[in-house]
Parts: sequence; structure tokens; C-alpha cells
Amino acid sequence: MAAADLKQTIVAKARALGFDVARVAPAELAERYRLAFDHFLAEGRQGDMDWLARTPERRTQPQGLWPEAKSILMLAANYGPAVDPMPRLGRRDRATISVYAQNRDYHDILKKRLKELGRFIADTTGTELKVFVDTAPVMEKPLAQAAGVGWQGKHTNLVARDWGSWLFLAEIYTTLELAPDAPETDHCGQCRRCLDICPTKAFPAPYTLDARRCLSYLTIEHKGPIPAEFRAAMGNRIYGCDDCLAVCPWNKFAEAATEPAFLPRAELTAPRLADLAALDDAGFREIFSGSPIKRIGRDRFVRNVLIAIGNSEDDALASAAEQLLDDMSPLVRGMAVWALGRLAPAQLAALAAHRAHETDEAVRGEWALALG
Repeated sequence: MAAADLKQTIVAKARALGFDVARVAPAELAERYRLAFDHFLAEGRQGDMDWLARTPERRTQPQGLWPEAKSILMLAANYGPAVDPMPRLGRRDRATISVYAQNRDYHDILKKRLKELGRFIADTTGTELKVFVDTAPVMEKPLAQAAGVGWQGKHTNLVARDWGSWLFLAEIYTTLELAPDAPETDHCGQCRRCLDICPTKAFPAPYTLDARRCLSYLTIEHKGPIPAEFRAAMGNRIYGCDDCLAVCPWNKFAEAATEPAFLPRAELTAPRLADLAALDDAGFREIFSGSPIKRIGRDRFVRNVLIAIGNSEDDALASAAEQLLDDMSPLVRGMAVWALGRLAPAQLAALAAHRAHETDEAVRGEWALALG
């Protein structure tokens, strides 16, 4: 099969399998990406994500990960919301969950499609290939820009002219030499909506993210107590943050997702904080089976819920925080102290006996801050 026909056949198969975009990038990245990544690590902006600093040469150059790679098939699937997610931030007794996490785990969905597409390519051509969905050190956004899928906006996320901000990405590295597509150029212009909307000012400069200040990092990747300086800014965001994505003006071209696995489950669009705070480990696992939320575990999840309760200004939620002062998890106990201190400081003071028998140093610190 001629190279051009082969590429067209692969792209058509990818679209048939449910990918909305399929384009090709060369298996190389410009030196500026390595320099930017090195600076990111030197500044410590990766926070607790230690894996980012491991074998950076494999991450910053595709052939550093797999020397035999010649072409990279960049794939994308639309998960655009049918409604603007921003108004949910005003429902303070309810939780806001990032759009991408309101149903099935996209890793599982895309990996299944990738494997089927990979088998098709291997059977058709006999080539070697590797498939990735956040499972290896791959700089997928620069590669997506190199393939013309979109460009990295000032918020460092991918923006596509046809899809706005709402694309899942996946890759197939292959030894095939496929003609690369034209790269995309930057179309952000003078706009800085994504920078200005960030509740924690996580962008030191355009195109630069400090993950340590990002609510997506803090609510998902960070394992310890949320730093006190960011708690009020969390509002009712309990898993991820979509603010910088949602305000992008290129979303006027976005389309609502049609893939059933990406459509929001009704019970996760605006769940009651009181119900989420009451979850034990078994209940958490049952509700979030098959969800990306499951991977952070019940304790970190309830940590986030308690911060949202503390920000709710709803006195009726004070009892939900009080019930967790004796939780088995120090992480949960500490955030229960903070939440109750925000909603009902006199009620917390009356429960000071809990402070006397607290053995965890971090939780004792929360008591000290809350009671003065």
C-alpha cells in the first residue's frame, strides 16, 4: 500500500473507532521543549509529582523513550460538556467535579480503542508500535501541536480551533514513516482570560504553570493536607478545576460529547457535600468504581469535601464536619477541624477534648490554628 493511502486508511480506522482527531507528528520535538521542562523541574514546580523528574531524556524526546520510533499518530477524543461548568461553583452546598471525571475513566476507554487500532495497524503493515494514554513519559501536548491537533495555550493546556479545550489525548508510536501533518500555530493572541480566572494564581507567566498552586494538582495529586493558603480559593471544587479551560473563547466552536462514557452521571454533576462527607471506604469504592476519582482514595477525597464544606457558609453542614473529628484518617481529622472552625468556631471550641487526645502532629497543628 502506498504511504499516502496507508495513512488515510489508518486515519479512517481511528475515526471509525471513535477518535475525533487523528493526525501524525514526527518522532522528535524541538529543543525549546526540553529547555522549558528543565526549567520547570529546576524551579520545583512539579510539587510531589516526582515521576516527572525521572529520566527526563525519555520524556523530552520521543526517541529517548523508544529509539526506533519514526512517526507518532496523535489521537484525540472530544469530551466537551453540554453546559458551562462555571455556574456550579456558586452552589456552595454542592460539590463541583471536573468535567472529565464525571463518568468513566477515560484512560480505560481510550486504551481499549488504542489497542484495537494498534492491532489493525500491526496486522496491516507488520510494523512495531507502542500505545500510550498517560502511561509513559510522553510530552503529549507538544506532540499534539506538532501534529496540528491544536496548540498549547497560555494555561499550558491544549486548545483546538475545532474543539476548544475539551480533548482527551492518546498516542501511538510506530516504526512506520508516515507523512507528518502541518503543525498548529498559537492563536491565543492578547487574550489572558485563562490566566486571570485562576483562583490560586498558578500561572507565574503566560505558558507557565506552577503545579504547586494548581487546584487540579492539589485536589488530585497532592497527598497531604491542602496548604492553608489555598483552601478558601478551592471553593466547592473537590476534584480538579476547569476554570482556565471553561473561559477559553475558542470553546465557542466546541461540541458536546456524544460518547456515552463521557456523558456526566447525574449523581456526579452536583452531588451534596453532606452525602459525600458521609462516605466510608466501601461506599466511596462503590460510587466511584470505574471512575478516575477512585484512584485518589477515600481519605484524600473526603479531605477535599471537608474543605468545600468549610467554604460553604452553610451552618447546616457543621454537623457533617463534626462527625469526622474522630475519623481514622489524620488527613480527614485535620480538615474536619478546619471546616468546623470555619463554620462554627464556638462549636469547635466546645469540643476541645478531641484536641487533648490527638496524637498526629499535623492535626494538632490544625487545632492550634483553629482555636488560636
